[in-house]
Amino acid sequence: MSKVNPMEPGEERRDQIIRIATERFAVQGYQQTKISDIVREAGVAQGTFYWHFKSKAAIAEEIVLTGREKLLEAIGQGYRKDAGSIEDMVKASERLFIDLFTFAAENRYFMELLLRGIVREESVSHLVEDTRGAVEKAFRHNMERAIELGMLPKTMNVPVRAALLVSMIEGMITRWLFGSDELHTDVGHISPEALASEAASFEFYGLLGS
Repeated sequence: MSKVNPMEPGEERRDQIIRIATERFAVQGYQQTKISDIVREAGVAQGTFYWHFKSKAAIAEEIVLTGREKLLEAIGQGYRKDAGSIEDMVKASERLFIDLFTFAAENRYFMELLLRGIVREESVSHLVEDTRGAVEKAFRHNMERAIELGMLPKTMNVPVRAALLVSMIEGMITRWLFGSDELHTDVGHISPEALASEAASFEFYGLLGS
């Protein structure tokens, strides 16, 4: 039986610093968070931080890049390979949305950085916008594939539909995870599965007009 190699101590420490920074940026604010706050919570010297990251902006960039990779992986699992009925499409989209909403719940602080414009550093803001654009492109890719398979009409305006769908999803996640008490009470308790079911139904029977 092969053994899984444990994470190297340096990698483990680096991941710990990233986790702490992500939470502090989301909860405390990027500008308000100092590198000294991060290393104090991590229990390491400030030099350890600079061994892994050259600046606070650099770790914020790493957070976005790493989160983007995982987010797109979750969406990519729903890529359409075979044709099917509308019902099949709804079920496939529901599975995709379950993965997406589960990812969002498990990576709440990353999603907060992504959707709420917390980091104002220009380099990080560009990465955030690129990430949101990549998410929209992934959904557009899925729609184009569905058209190729004859599951959606060729007359569909894919860019507009994808933009509408992603806007809806971003709004749902923002309200679900970060809404005020008044807004949060009606959706905050919903499970990823229940939210995914509603989103998939609306995607086809509402937003896409199928």
